[in-house]
Amino acid sequence: MSKLVGFAFPGQGSQSPGMLVEHFKNSEIFNTIFDISKEVLGIDFKQLIQEGSAEDLSATQITQPLLLTANYAIWKVADINPKSVDLMAGHSLGEYSAYVAAESIKFEDALKLVSLRAKYMQEAVKEGEGGIAAVIGLNYDGLLEICNKITDEGDLVSMANLNSENQIVISGTKTGVDKAIILCKENGAKRAIPLAMSVPSHCKLMTPASIKFAEDLNKVEFAEPQTKVIQNFSVTHTSDVAIIKENLISQLYSPVRWAEIMNYFNNNNITHFYECGPSKVLTGLIKKQFMNTKLHSLDDYETLTSIKEN
Repeated sequence: MSKLVGFAFPGQGSQSPGMLVEHFKNSEIFNTIFDISKEVLGIDFKQLIQEGSAEDLSATQITQPLLLTANYAIWKVADINPKSVDLMAGHSLGEYSAYVAAESIKFEDALKLVSLRAKYMQEAVKEGEGGIAAVIGLNYDGLLEICNKITDEGDLVSMANLNSENQIVISGTKTGVDKAIILCKENGAKRAIPLAMSVPSHCKLMTPASIKFAEDLNKVEFAEPQTKVIQNFSVTHTSDVAIIKENLISQLYSPVRWAEIMNYFNNNNITHFYECGPSKVLTGLIKKQFMNTKLHSLDDYETLTSIKEN
């Protein structure tokens, strides 16, 4: 069987205080990317990781550029030619990391974009008025029925991240999400827990943010990606820059179709899957599904430095 390589870049929720210690300790290139990020945005993410709290790192306007920086720093250490990768994808915010890695957008431009994206998202819903929660052990149809019922009664809640068959994130108004948590538990969910995120991503509450963001995104130059990047909104890839941008805008208020994206990877017989970012969230989601695929998390520095051998 020929080697087919897939890369996935994580999004919000993969950050943690003190992460990537070995990367900082051992790689000059890794540190250089964080230095560039500090120059561009004036924020010392390295110091925040080493000295900040979980709460400090979870503010959307910090998390988004922080994770883009961490993902790209790992990618640079890996030193992979994007043309040697068969498929790429990024979970939500991680899609921007994928396009940077695919040489479709410059890292510095992406940093500015995701910072604006975070700003507009935060402005779209006042602090405390939005909610987000993870639901485990309830299928798509059952959860859809609950979300529709609550929304029809006047409190918006919808599915935001379709991560796997039995792990779905919902978002919307705080009242709507709180009601959904109760109904999910009553209808057999194993767990339904609020998440520590400051904005209700991927629901209609983000429409005002998408309108503002579109103006900034359309000013930035994109090139054709050097490999296939599967988009969250469409679960397809394209070389058409206009469509890429349209789908990135739509992504803000539409669900992340991650389970479908991973099915796409699996159906294309990816033999080596690399999670290029901190933590092992994405590999954890597919470890039971990808039976014939070697899974690698580059959160582990030893795995990262041996990537050419795998």
